[in-house]
Amino acid sequence: MKTCVLSSGSKGNITYVETSTNKYFLDLGRNKKYVLEKLNEIGVKPTEINYILISHSHDDHISGLETFIKSYHTPVLVTTDMLKNIPFLKSYENLIIYNEDNINIGEDLIETIKSSHDSNDARNFIIYDGKKSLCYITDTGYINQKYFKKLSNHDIYLFESNHDVEMLTNGPYPSWLKARVLSDKGHLSNIAAGVYLSKFIGDKTKRIILIHLSETNNRPELAYNTTLETFAEYEVKFKNVICASQNEISEVIEI
Repeated sequence: MKTCVLSSGSKGNITYVETSTNKYFLDLGRNKKYVLEKLNEIGVKPTEINYILISHSHDDHISGLETFIKSYHTPVLVTTDMLKNIPFLKSYENLIIYNEDNINIGEDLIETIKSSHDSNDARNFIIYDGKKSLCYITDTGYINQKYFKKLSNHDIYLFESNHDVEMLTNGPYPSWLKARVLSDKGHLSNIAAGVYLSKFIGDKTKRIILIHLSETNNRPELAYNTTLETFAEYEVKFKNVICASQNEISEVIEI
């Protein structure tokens, strides 16, 4: 199993995941030129992408989707409710609609969990490649406790660490936007990410990539340090953490 975050932040999000049998995009929120450049950096051709999983319909997660699928006709997976806000997909010939919690794609199992976000039927994903697994959590104001068992002890976590609460509170956002980000349908703070991860990571866990960092209300070193400080408070000894970037790919992680 391999993964590489091609872009992560308010301007657009796209992650590459490779299992033994398939190659996926998780979201596609950057333009085709950018995506092709970054794929070339990791030695992957766009025609090799087997499926695109969309977490929700906000523009920073789908802005590059329409142009990409016009060129490459890659199958796209969405739920019925997501489709209501993505009109260009309604006539797309390679659309796969799912409404159940689990998706089987060949030998891969993808578990979906509902995130708490102000978008129709927002979902996060756990991808299983045999005994290996990757957890993708983004754009959620909180995580329902009923999912804690499912989210525990995965090999790789791609986990939202969107903002520092103090930076957001004292920053330039208008009050309504601050309230949205801080709400239960907004985004996870650095502290919240650290607390959740301290509960989820286990003896299988090898890597954590912090994703969707705000350019206005966060800094990579702040997200990183807050996560490790929170781990220390919960007596979690884990330091293999990196932060994803808006305009540069992460390292390719292989397990």
